[in-house]
Amino acid sequence: MAEEHFHLKAAWPGGRNSEGYIDAGNLQTKISIPTEMGGPGIGTNPDEMLLGAAATCYIITLAAMIERADLPLKEMALESEGIVDVTNGVFTYKKIIHKPTVSLTEDTQEADYKQLGKLVEKAEKNCMISRAIQGNVEMELQPNIG
Repeated sequence: MAEEHFHLKAAWPGGRNSEGYIDAGNLQTKISIPTEMGGPGIGTNPDEMLLGAAATCYIITLAAMIERADLPLKEMALESEGIVDVTNGVFTYKKIIHKPTVSLTEDTQEADYKQLGKLVEKAEKNCMISRAIQGNVEMELQPNIG
């Protein structure tokens, strides 16, 4: 069994409202608690990073599936939304909504669009990050296929 290892170093100098720094190779940025949660809002935060991980994993997985299926991709984009519930001062990452927009070239057959619709659904279930958070964070798709 092959394993891939990813590493991250973090520095955090003080209390709750400090700003820190992470270095994960290609990802190097300041971090803090977001302003929406009473923090300083400097750099990124765990909420954005989880949303970013889920979104990039989804779109990369979908792109690979479309390529393997040899579908005539014209363009693809994604908007994603993360919803955090705050009940009695407890923050819970409740839901991630992916809103992919995928279009195929003009000469595409109806069967290709049907296959694309299946791949849009399948990519969310096969994405490594979606599988990692399954059962803890609700995932929703709102695709726009054209």
